[in-house]
Amino acid sequence: MTSDLRVEVPAELVATHQKYFGEAGRAWLDNVPGLAADLIDRWELRRDGPPICGAVALVVPVVRAGGTTAMLKIQPIDDETVGEPIALRAWDGDGAVRLLEYEAESGSLLLERLGGRTLADVPDDLAALRIISELLLRLNARPAPRDVRRMVDVGAAMLDRVPVALANDADPDRRRVIADCAAGPREGVPRPGERVPDRGLHLANVLAGEREPWLAIDPKPLAGDPAFELLAALHNRWDDVVATGDVPGAVRRRFDLMTEVLGLDRERAVAWTLARVLQNKLWELESDDATWHSGIDLEVAAALRLK
Repeated sequence: MTSDLRVEVPAELVATHQKYFGEAGRAWLDNVPGLAADLIDRWELRRDGPPICGAVALVVPVVRAGGTTAMLKIQPIDDETVGEPIALRAWDGDGAVRLLEYEAESGSLLLERLGGRTLADVPDDLAALRIISELLLRLNARPAPRDVRRMVDVGAAMLDRVPVALANDADPDRRRVIADCAAGPREGVPRPGERVPDRGLHLANVLAGEREPWLAIDPKPLAGDPAFELLAALHNRWDDVVATGDVPGAVRRRFDLMTEVLGLDRERAVAWTLARVLQNKLWELESDDATWHSGIDLEVAAALRLK
């Protein structure tokens, strides 16, 4: 294997996979250098910088045979990642990064390369939130492909886990939040529309582009109601929320901005946002791992429950 093909896996990626995926994560990581070299060879790519990573994926800057730059993204196939190429194909570059190549067997993607600037670099947090809301409105305009996971199925499975969570959780505050946040979906939020909400879109997942000012990356799509996608963006730049001295009021200002731009019924959006908090709390309990946004979720839920 030539040095141009050899890809070193960053230590941060090794650490997260060992923490969250155990033996399966280590086994996947062992195959990554060989998979990357094979894809670089077969897709006629040339390395163009050191690899970078998030919590799950390895991303390698590359140049295609014709001279255009791109990003090779390698990640395991699971419920969180399987929908990414489906959503990117449905959007076809309209508001989102363009998918250039995809290998179904490994889940690897070749993506257009975007700039290094993200929406988190926009100084005004509400201006950045308006941009991401307008982008979500465009992405939601496409009907959901048939092979995207459906929110009604995910929601039903989530509610099935609630009784066990309530029985096993020793934390009374978290039990109260779980029971409260489960009430909206359980009490009959109407059947969601078949759009493609991106429940993982936040400021760091919107990058500057050349063909458009801002483009979404790393989608986590579900076929369902756009009201389910607000929480990730509400988390962003939390220090700015705290700095107002009125956290509930600042949360509601952000929430109202998003629901206005997206044209969402507020009561319905509150119910689905609480459902997203529930999803996070169930994961936190079942994985025995409090996420960095655990306290923020509680603040958001409390603010939205206030009249």
